[in-house]
Amino acid sequence: MHQTMEKAAKGPVQAPVTDGPDTTAAPGGLTPVPLMELTTGFWRFKVLAAAVDLGLFSVLSRSGALDAPTLGRELGLHPRPARMLLACCTALGLLIREDGRHRNAPIAEEFLVEGRPHYFGGFVRYSDRHGYAGWGRLQEAVRDNRPTTWDPDLQESAFVTADPEILDGFWEAMFTLSSFTAQALSGAYDFTAHHRLLDVGGGTGAFPVGLCRRHPHLDATVLDLPHITEMTRAKVAALGLADRISTHDGDFLSAEPLPPGHDVILLSMILHDWDEATGRRLLEKCHAALPDGGAVIICELVLDDDETGPAPAALMGLNMLVETRSGHNYTYGEYRRWLTEAGFTDISVAPLDAAGANAALIARKIGGHRPL
Repeated sequence: MHQTMEKAAKGPVQAPVTDGPDTTAAPGGLTPVPLMELTTGFWRFKVLAAAVDLGLFSVLSRSGALDAPTLGRELGLHPRPARMLLACCTALGLLIREDGRHRNAPIAEEFLVEGRPHYFGGFVRYSDRHGYAGWGRLQEAVRDNRPTTWDPDLQESAFVTADPEILDGFWEAMFTLSSFTAQALSGAYDFTAHHRLLDVGGGTGAFPVGLCRRHPHLDATVLDLPHITEMTRAKVAALGLADRISTHDGDFLSAEPLPPGHDVILLSMILHDWDEATGRRLLEKCHAALPDGGAVIICELVLDDDETGPAPAALMGLNMLVETRSGHNYTYGEYRRWLTEAGFTDISVAPLDAAGANAALIARKIGGHRPL
């Protein structure tokens, strides 16, 4: 005891010099900061999910700028977590703090306020309550090659047992997401030569709505399952486009041919849900349904041919492992090969800058015969 105190009085004891590696620095100035950001990435998502679930952005939209104590009382929160949550939302660019009060940042005011036309909170809630748990079992999905958001031995799909309210929010958010992707596609591809669009698996009709609004000469049909097309008709009617956008009840995976009478067919975020054989069969059905000179458009998050990115396409591919039996995000080369072998020619790529797709592959049916 006395010897220890004596050593302390003389100053710090020098660590012995060793020949081992220097653990205080890494070659090339590398630091673990990027790994820290990856490791804690879910923190950011859960901040957003908690704020949406609490109705934070809707409260601020109604009330205007509020200080932290007032906003905490409005949300029914203890001052300590309220202060922390507001600091995080501000740091993440969701809120703006001025003169001690918080207000919605433009992106939150536009997309995270309930009742707004482009409300995205439904997808946040769906991801939080449905996707998050499945991704929490990602190692299991990777080991077993099967989805973890639902049990394929007991269910037909992930939507069978999902909360109907959460599903409604999901479809609304998908309409928003697809609306912006449709806007990008409309600017990247000239629909002037086309008159009737078939949107295969078109959901609630976001692409036909966006494209028909931009192109007054264009009419459209949404092909989807009956419980989906019921929502489609309600959405289209509410937007005043029932005279130009119709629906066709059907299962595009069945042996039935696609409905005829369309000169352009859209497959938006469809092919990534299925395996290669299913995707090829669907493209063959598209070829059979189109007239000479007609076009098919594949709108997806497409992987580079060397499969090194981009990250959104790669991550969406892994999401297909968590969410589907056989889905995959494919490469440009794979889609080109499928299109060519289905009989399409004149294949081109239109880059897109949208959350739902980074590219559209356009191919045409020239002549009525597939190559041997």
